[in-house]
Amino acid sequence: MLTRLQVSGFKNLVDVDVRFGPFTCVAGANGTGKSNLFDAIHFLSLLADKPLLEAARSIRDEKGKSSDVRNLFHRVGDRHDTRMSLDAEMIIPSEGADDLGQTATATTTFVRYVLELGWRQNANAGHAGLEIVKEELTRIRLGEALEHLRFHNKASTWRRSAVKGQGRRNTPYFISTEGEGSARVIKLHQDGGSRGKPRPLPSANLPRTIVSVVNAAESPTAALVRNEMRSWRILQLEPSSLRRPDGLDAPATLGADGSHLPATLYRLARMAEPGGIGEPEPDTSSIYARVANRLWELVDDIRDVYVERDEKRGLLTLMATSRDGTSHPAIALSDGTLRFLALAVLEEDATATGLICLEEPENGIYPERIPAMLRLLRGIAMDAEEPVGPGNPLRQVIVNTHSPAVVGQVDRDSLVVAELVETLRGGQRFRGAHFSAMPGTWRCESGAEAVPIGQLLTYLNPVLPPDDEEERDVRPRARAHKLRVVDCPDLQRYLLFPQSSQS
Repeated sequence: MLTRLQVSGFKNLVDVDVRFGPFTCVAGANGTGKSNLFDAIHFLSLLADKPLLEAARSIRDEKGKSSDVRNLFHRVGDRHDTRMSLDAEMIIPSEGADDLGQTATATTTFVRYVLELGWRQNANAGHAGLEIVKEELTRIRLGEALEHLRFHNKASTWRRSAVKGQGRRNTPYFISTEGEGSARVIKLHQDGGSRGKPRPLPSANLPRTIVSVVNAAESPTAALVRNEMRSWRILQLEPSSLRRPDGLDAPATLGADGSHLPATLYRLARMAEPGGIGEPEPDTSSIYARVANRLWELVDDIRDVYVERDEKRGLLTLMATSRDGTSHPAIALSDGTLRFLALAVLEEDATATGLICLEEPENGIYPERIPAMLRLLRGIAMDAEEPVGPGNPLRQVIVNTHSPAVVGQVDRDSLVVAELVETLRGGQRFRGAHFSAMPGTWRCESGAEAVPIGQLLTYLNPVLPPDDEEERDVRPRARAHKLRVVDCPDLQRYLLFPQSSQS
């Protein structure tokens, strides 16, 4: 679980500090930095798994394409920053396994990971201009948890189950950095602090982060940090992937694009059968029933959802039954229905843990059904009033939006507002991303600035008066046909904010 992210020098994120709870909604106009915040999270996730160059090239640029590595650094005009820093506080599972299947038990579950990357003009081809300037992984003491975790949570149940520590360490570091320039080394410390000497590695020759290569035998806590960061993903649910049937041997985990939805639902339904075996029946599977009930909140014509297994063709096909008894394959369902269905399946999958980022969840959803979508997303996120466990996995959801309908419905404690603010740094003026929160909420109590009222009213009263210039250019007879729907006199009495100039 990502509880705080500080970023500087990455795209238009300069001196950005955002705290997260189980569910967070980031609202802002296009180009304010909402997607860049997601990209920073995604970049950290990739750096925990891939070489520096490969991770950097996987991040999109402003045009949505694979980025030139240099363009990840903050830029003013033609000048790029030469450093970027990413500082993440997180809660990790207390147990897990590394890539070799070795069991890992964390000595602490609340940690801080700091990574600073630099740009080198005369870099070796293998590093493509990137070098690790600093990499640190430290514990956050149990006594400091309350200060760091300001979102509403129950100390006697959730916090005690999520934030744990075992034994004492002579050093707070699991990974540390010492020296400068060619003498700079990054040290990997063994858990327990005094057991064995730390392993030093010259940073100039590192093609990837230390956290991306750790194992459970050497540093179990760092290995679990790696697992946690790799679980952070951006869901980009593609209708073509959601509609596609699966082979009988397909991976039974929902992909970031929505692929393997039938196989995932089929696995969950089989697990729900007595003994976890057998063929799930559409009329009896509790998973099918719960997913159908969730979907009914969005599409009240759908009665049942199930997966059809075709042995002859070797396919698993997602099916939905309407109230008149007609069964429809996924290919016949709308985009919004499929997106909602995928999230309903994700809610049921306790093995899908970590951080889920979702851009514009309102896409394809009828405005009247947006509250149902938000209820579903909050249902996917863990409940900080209950202990962490199979029924309440350590899972959080972050969405971004520019929809007034979403902003108006989201809980005030969950809202973060993004905007561009003019900043002066080093004698240069630029417009950088700025994130603020609702007054009186836990984020403001933690140091975040309160969102300006005018910024909120843009969402709560989004209909603007007509442009006078445009009106003058319209001939009198044509003006009546240019009347906006919101300005129609017969509708004024029904509007929350009547358009007085037209009534």
